[in-house]
Order: sequence, then C-alpha cells, then structure tokens
Amino acid sequence: MQAFANGEQEQKQEVRPETSRGTGTALLPARVIADLGHKYRLITPLGELWGELSGKYRFMLSEGEGGLVPVVGDWVAADCRPSDGSATIRGVLARKSQISRQAAGQETKEQIVAANVDVLFLVAALNHDFNVRRLERYLIMAYSSGAMPVIVLSKADLCSDLPLYLAQAEGAAPGVPVLAVSALEDHGIEQLAPYLSGARTCALAGSSGSGKSTLLNRLAGREIQATGGIRESDSRGRHTTTHRELFPLPGGGVLIDTPGMRELQLWDGGHDGLSSAFSDIEELAQRCRFRDCRHRGEEGCAVREAVASGELENSRLVNYHKTQRELDYQAAKERKQQAVRVRGGSRKKSRTPADWRKEY
Repeated sequence: MQAFANGEQEQKQEVRPETSRGTGTALLPARVIADLGHKYRLITPLGELWGELSGKYRFMLSEGEGGLVPVVGDWVAADCRPSDGSATIRGVLARKSQISRQAAGQETKEQIVAANVDVLFLVAALNHDFNVRRLERYLIMAYSSGAMPVIVLSKADLCSDLPLYLAQAEGAAPGVPVLAVSALEDHGIEQLAPYLSGARTCALAGSSGSGKSTLLNRLAGREIQATGGIRESDSRGRHTTTHRELFPLPGGGVLIDTPGMRELQLWDGGHDGLSSAFSDIEELAQRCRFRDCRHRGEEGCAVREAVASGELENSRLVNYHKTQRELDYQAAKERKQQAVRVRGGSRKKSRTPADWRKEY
C-alpha cells in the first residue's frame, strides 16, 4: 500500500525506538484501517494484523491520564506478532486532522469519526433528498476537522436540472470545489483523480443513501462495499455501510468510508468551522458599522444590507444565526459539564482517611 509506505516514513521519527516490555521487539508504526469496537484491523510493515489496546494503555485512558482512543486513520505504535496475526497497541501518535461530530445522547461529547484525513468528500445525492442547509452543516464539520472539503454531487443521472443544483451548492460553499458525478454511468469520476493521487488519505461523508459506497466501489475498481437501492416514495437511500473502514485505491491513495448519518450533530470547538463555512457572511460583517454587530437589524449592518439588495440570500443568514445559537448552546453546556467534572475531581482528591472513617 503506497499510502502506508509513504506515511510510514513520516511517522518513524515520531515512534521512539523503545522495546516492548517482555517481548524484546521494537515498536513499529501501524495504521488503523478498521474499527470493530474492542478490536482494530491494522496495516503494518509486517502485513495486516488484528490489534488490541494494551492493558496499561486501556487503564490510562479510563483514568483520564492522557492518550487518544484509536480511530480509523490513526497511526499507532504497535508490538506486532505476525506469527499469530495479532498486535498490541501501546500508543496513538499525534493527529494532523480529525473529523468530529457531537456524539448521540444527552451528554455534550465529541465523537471522532476518522483521523489524519487530507481531503474530505462531502457527498450529496442529486435527488429529492438534496438539502443545501444540510450541506452547510457538513461544511462546518469539514472545516473544523482540518481537512480540505470537496463537495461531490452524486447520482447526477437522476438530476433533471444540473446547473441549478450546481449553483445552489456553489452558493452554499464559497471557494469549495463542487463536482457532479454518476458512479453508475461513469460520469465525472475523472474529476476526483487529482484529489486521490499520491499518498493522500481521503474520506467520504454524507447522509445515508447518498451513494458513498457505490462511489467507493467505482474508485476502487471492484465491489468492496454492499450497496442498496433507493425508496421510490422519497428517493432516500438505505443504510449499507455499518462501520468505518480504510481502503487502498489503485492510484496509491486510500479512502475511508463512513456510515451515513440521518442527522449531523455538529461539534465545532471555537466556531472556526462556522466562520469558514459562512465566509461570505464573515467578510460582509467586516463592513458593518459596529464591530459587535449581530446582524439582526442594527444600524449600518452590511450583512442586512446585502440581504436587502439580493447579494445574500436571507435563508443563508437565517441558517447562520440558527447554527451559531446551536454551537453557543453546545459550548455553554460543555463548560458546565467540565466545571462539574473538575469539582467532582477536586472533592475526590481532597479526601483523607479521616474523611472515609466519618462516612462509614
């Protein structure tokens, strides 16, 4: 795998030439190519192996003493045992990018989808399920990750007015490449080649049934992932990908396929993704009379003036405000949870044997 070989050269300097305790073998760089829960599929200089976290590293994670939980795309330091096809993961190397979302549930918590991604393909199907507002949310996720976003409008063969959809996508993503493709009819696939060349790591993200698995199969030149049809009633696709996995491509790069998401809950530390996804509004805001203008009717607001003149769609500004409120609420909730954890930790650390005797 060319992408692994090139990446291995980059990572060797980050792996200390230490010896694994009790084995007499040096730790080797390995990459996580599939996450199956408690086990990971690794590609190593000695071939593909099944990996598990060492007991010490698992304990360190549970105690919150630092370290990263491996995800697909991660580089890890592994004690490899090709004789029985296994490896022990003893550490995760620093990431250059990570794709995150808000985890399911009530707790404000980051869920990392994939790591060390260079290009993130945001796949949206050109059928009844096409949604510009959803596309804006995926752009925020992409900009927050540190990966380069590229919009891929799939199922172009189902679209009756391609120029209209291209204009809508380009309007929602200023400066972002927008490509229309049809994997089934082999239309526009060549446009993806420049992003997949060399040792780049690319990833697919999009709603369920947007055509990610079909696109992966076409790029890989073989049937890797199962695909499903669409419902005739609403043109929405069915879940086919069940876990995240990294696949090598003929051109030398690798592509990560991820399960589709019906609803994307955003995670944007610092709102950098929001500012980048709505760069047109941020640029207009520089011309507002007041530096703290909220663009809600203040005098001299350049953003509202752009809406009035037709330069900016009002629906885009409405979604900007809505997303901003969502992220502000998330950040406030996270700060509150962090404060509770800090207070709980302080009480735990301040206990003495005398305190325990008082309680029992």
